[in-house]
Amino acid sequence: MADSESFTRIALALPGATSGPHFDRTAFKVKRTFATLAADGLSANLKFTPDEQEFKCQLAPEVFQAIDNGWGRQGWTTIWLRAATNEDVAAALEIAHVHAVGAAKKR
Repeated sequence: MADSESFTRIALALPGATSGPHFDRTAFKVKRTFATLAADGLSANLKFTPDEQEFKCQLAPEVFQAIDNGWGRQGWTTIWLRAATNEDVAAALEIAHVHAVGAAKKR
C-alpha cells in the first residue's frame, strides 16, 4: 500500500521535479505539471496519454481511474494510493514525468 509520503518521496526523486501548491492540491512539475496530490493524501492525479490511461485503467481498475471530465479525456488519471503499491506509484510517476520533460523541451 502506498501513501502520500511515499508518493511525494518518489515524485521528488525524479530529475528536476519540484513541488508547490496548486489550488487545494500539491503539484509536482518539471516546467509542466505531471502529477497532483490530493490534500487528504488518498489519491493523486497523473498525466498519461489517453492510450496509457486506457491501459492502466483496464490493467488495474482498483488502482487507476480516468478523471470524468475534459482533463480526463486528455489523459489525466487518478491513482488511489491505498490500492497502489510503491512500484505502481513509481512506474506511473515515471511515465507522467517523461511526458512533462518532453513537453518542456518542446517549448
